[in-house]
Amino acid sequence: MRSASRSDALTYPEVGATAGELPAGYRHIRASLCIGRGEDTFLAASDALARWEVHRRAGLRVEAPGPVALGTDVVLRKFGFRIPCRVVYTIDDPARHGFAYGTLAGHPESGEERFCIEHRPDGSVYAVVTAFSRPDRWFTLIVDPAARAVQRRMTARYLRAMGC
Repeated sequence: MRSASRSDALTYPEVGATAGELPAGYRHIRASLCIGRGEDTFLAASDALARWEVHRRAGLRVEAPGPVALGTDVVLRKFGFRIPCRVVYTIDDPARHGFAYGTLAGHPESGEERFCIEHRPDGSVYAVVTAFSRPDRWFTLIVDPAARAVQRRMTARYLRAMGC
């Protein structure tokens, strides 16, 4: 795993925490879905994730300078919201590909989300999403139960979108 060293403008101090124990004081998400079997499935899903295609398939508009890369800032858009994030680490292991991004100023939430494709020893390929977050704007604080529902729905969409 490679990590970004700069943390300017990130809205939370626990940068990289989706790689281990999730920090207290946030909502936690750990979700996975078997998306198939074999090397071809693993490579296709990894490629889609690296090109932001998973986020597009999940219904987001993506404004990024190119493929996922350490330190890249990306702006996602959904429901009229501007959702700025920065890639804080990448994963490029023989059996795991992915990345995590953290929230930047202006994001409705504060926290980090990790997207990973895992090729397991039995040949199965899993999409895995790990996240921690809490409201960071007045409107997400007021509508927190609805925001949680949207986050659960988006997590399910990401998992399905990682399947090719």
